[in-house]
Amino acid sequence: MIVTNIESVPGMRIKAQCGMVSGSTVRAKNVFKDIGAGFKNVIGGELKAYTELLKEARDEAINRMIEQAKKLKANGVINVRLATSSVSSGAAEVYAYGTAVELEKIEG
Repeated sequence: MIVTNIESVPGMRIKAQCGMVSGSTVRAKNVFKDIGAGFKNVIGGELKAYTELLKEARDEAINRMIEQAKKLKANGVINVRLATSSVSSGAAEVYAYGTAVELEKIEG
């Protein structure tokens, strides 16, 4: 599965558009990681626990989007975008979306 944030794939042409696909996940902070992050807020620096949490959430949202594209018989997703929003105190949603397409190699 080819996944890209651009409108086309070099060396490939879009044979068919299969539709919009998306995937999302909502993640909450771990109370123990939250305590550690609170200390970091005081002294400064990267909140690595949150960085890892958001990376895992992005990966999960993208994987769910890919699974939806596979159900449409697509072999690519173009124009992929990611959005993040706060759902409640301590919880955030990561949403991935794009256009599922059937790609074929350009001969020549």
